[in-house]
Amino acid sequence: MTTVWSGSALAEAIEAFAPGSVESSAGSDVWVKPESISVVCEGLKTRPEFRFDLLSSLTAVDYIDHFEVVYHLTSLPMNASAVVKSRVGFGRIDPSIASVVPVWRGADYQEREVWDLMGIRFAGHPNHKRIMLWEGFPGHPLRKDYVTYDQSIASGASEATTLSDGGD
Repeated sequence: MTTVWSGSALAEAIEAFAPGSVESSAGSDVWVKPESISVVCEGLKTRPEFRFDLLSSLTAVDYIDHFEVVYHLTSLPMNASAVVKSRVGFGRIDPSIASVVPVWRGADYQEREVWDLMGIRFAGHPNHKRIMLWEGFPGHPLRKDYVTYDQSIASGASEATTLSDGGD
């Protein structure tokens, strides 16, 4: 059975090799400062007490006032897993974080998917372009503030109706 690192134990272990990088922890999750994500991920992969050699998934969550980038890590040699999160884009302004492609090559497509659908930039990504939608697609469709073409037409039509009704 895979051992799941508790958030508090992982936070303490991360602070030992990267002091000042942890924001908080709860349950099985650790929140890392975005500017520390590269150092933390490199340590989690290479240090012998962790050996998180597999990035199982990289995704993001839109919380309206900020985004969270979520890293699910697996250590095959240690038969362990962990969840690391980082909050970015407070106020929906410039959601960005360093790429972890140099740490786990498998992050390549996952970061591109998060960029494409959520609009979070991954600084230093070797091929930072859309992967699912075409270049020039307007916006990022999994964001909570995304407005579809049909929604913009409908709201425009209702505004026009309201304006014409009010002008009679």
